[in-house]
Amino acid sequence: MSSGPTAPAGNTSADVVAEPSKAFVTVVVLCFGGLTASLVQTLVIPIQGELPRLLHTSAANSSWVITATLLAAAVAMPIAGRLGDMFGKQRVLLVSAVILLVGSAICAMSSTLLPMLVGRALQGLAMGFIPVGISLMREVTPPRMTATAIASMSATLGVGGAIGLPLSAWVADAFNWHALFWMSAALALLVAVAVATLVPNPADAVGGRLDVVGTLGLSAGLILTLIAVSKGNSWGWDQPRTLGTLAGGIVVLLLWGWFELRVDEPLADLRLTAQLPVLLTNLAAVAIGFGMMAQAIVVPQLLQLPEATGYGLGLTILQAGLLMAPGGLMMMLFAPVSSRLIQGAGAKRTLVIGASVLGSGYVVAAFFMHTPIELLVASCVASAGVGIGYAAMPTLIMASVPMREAGSAVGINGLMRSIGTTVASAVMAALLTSSTQDFGGFALPTESAFRTCFIVGAGAAFIGALIAASVPFTRRAAEQSKAAAAGAPQQSVEVQAAPEDSSAAPVH
Repeated sequence: MSSGPTAPAGNTSADVVAEPSKAFVTVVVLCFGGLTASLVQTLVIPIQGELPRLLHTSAANSSWVITATLLAAAVAMPIAGRLGDMFGKQRVLLVSAVILLVGSAICAMSSTLLPMLVGRALQGLAMGFIPVGISLMREVTPPRMTATAIASMSATLGVGGAIGLPLSAWVADAFNWHALFWMSAALALLVAVAVATLVPNPADAVGGRLDVVGTLGLSAGLILTLIAVSKGNSWGWDQPRTLGTLAGGIVVLLLWGWFELRVDEPLADLRLTAQLPVLLTNLAAVAIGFGMMAQAIVVPQLLQLPEATGYGLGLTILQAGLLMAPGGLMMMLFAPVSSRLIQGAGAKRTLVIGASVLGSGYVVAAFFMHTPIELLVASCVASAGVGIGYAAMPTLIMASVPMREAGSAVGINGLMRSIGTTVASAVMAALLTSSTQDFGGFALPTESAFRTCFIVGAGAAFIGALIAASVPFTRRAAEQSKAAAAGAPQQSVEVQAAPEDSSAAPVH
């Protein structure tokens, strides 16, 4: 697809918007890329218990195969967003797809720990594809399509993880475990070719220089902090290395923030991020990200516990994964529902609705957790809430920031979701190990531990709803929302994709 006409930096003209048929192809390609990037995050879960044997290492060392991807993904999202603003979003999408291809190939050819960690870290870096893709959609889709496109792309964060578990379990069972990574390499190659040939490259690069010190500072601070959170249960929360790593990460992040406020071209505009609409949306992202991950951790474990426990459901990992897959489909099915809600009620109210539906799913699970069908219903309700809420967050963010900061701002919102999912992993693990019973020499979580997890997940989601409800409302933003829904001509892409009800006019 050819590039659109030149537009002024920082305020891309509506002329770059593709005709509907070409815009639809672009949306499909971007959603496929986002789905692939998020899918690889769950690739190794079915073989997690066998990794020490497969990689000839200890169980403690093999756990880094998952942690490395988590850390790299968290770091990649805000950095990729900033690079997309600087050098052009289509270029960064293509680079992300190539990184995923290289990382997958390295993993596919690895039989020892070190190259596997390198490959998995590269796979994590490819998660930068999602925030950059979301911000590009605002530039290349007609107003009537923008909200649905963003909703669909946002849903891939959950859909990829949901379908990745059963797909990976089947591939690992039917073929050699290396086939998992050859599969992801093939998908990455398809994404790279599709991005290069079908995704437009509008003149959206605003230039500037990369804040190298800020990039290194943010990376170091996030890595230290997230390592402490993700390893706290295994290391011990009161142990010196946990406390020292956590304190070190927080200090580095504080110094990074101090530096960013004083540099001319920061990696992230913290003053913009501190504006109430953006700040509160990001805080809601932490709570909703927590809620999304909690069910992904707790429900499969409950499904796979032996029936002899009295509350376990005795499914295989493949059966449990297949039972979780409809939840991922619900996220995608509710993307157009979220779009209509955004256009009709505004992104703020849509985010409140999504968080509330997510919390309701956990309430259902807390009281109905005794059959696979009950958990399937609870998972689908919670997933519908995630699909609705995830679509609303980038819409709120992009309506409150200038075009030149869109990629970076959406990337930071993605980072906040990652922080929520990381914290959820640690909290759910702590809750499940806080109340156990002996079963054949193994300490298994009690039924009350699972119920507590569901209650905590509901609490996080409802807190997210309360935070979202406090996002400032202005009449002008609501009017922009209805104009976009009606397909009225817009002055700029900022206005085109501003179907929300939070802040006043975007900052120019």
